[in-house]
Amino acid sequence: MSGLSNLASRRLAAGLAAALLTATPAAFAHGFRIGDLEIDHPYAVPSIAGAPNGAAYLRGIRNAGDRPDRLLGAATTVATRVELHRMVLDGDVMRMRAVDAVPLPPRAMTSLRHGGEYHLMLIDLKQPLKDGDRFDLTLRFERAGERAVKVWVQTPRDATTHRH
Repeated sequence: MSGLSNLASRRLAAGLAAALLTATPAAFAHGFRIGDLEIDHPYAVPSIAGAPNGAAYLRGIRNAGDRPDRLLGAATTVATRVELHRMVLDGDVMRMRAVDAVPLPPRAMTSLRHGGEYHLMLIDLKQPLKDGDRFDLTLRFERAGERAVKVWVQTPRDATTHRH
């Protein structure tokens, strides 16, 4: 950069910094697509020591199409089975219930986040889930078919309030 003036060097550095800042979120996000469905950021939280089960989540599934679809199930090698669960209020108590499907209305985003209505329960973990781990999860949809996604194990930002 010896041929650039001090002002030009600062402008170049500022432009590069701005480019890096706008590129950073994309570097940490990961998404997948199958048909009209866009699957955003599959993740799991580290499992509690000695706990036989864990949970996986999706920031969301956007159905960009004009017809509804449904998430019917999932499978992974890190657990014996995966169940779709929904949190429901039973009187004054929040309870977890297995469901047959998660509805994916047309032109809508459905969230499967920790602390939210739906999540994927990983039953009988084969080993604990540790922060930084990655594993494959195959999602099965009624209309779109099957799609393997990569799940990142990470501690949620609001880990102090997360209790599963």
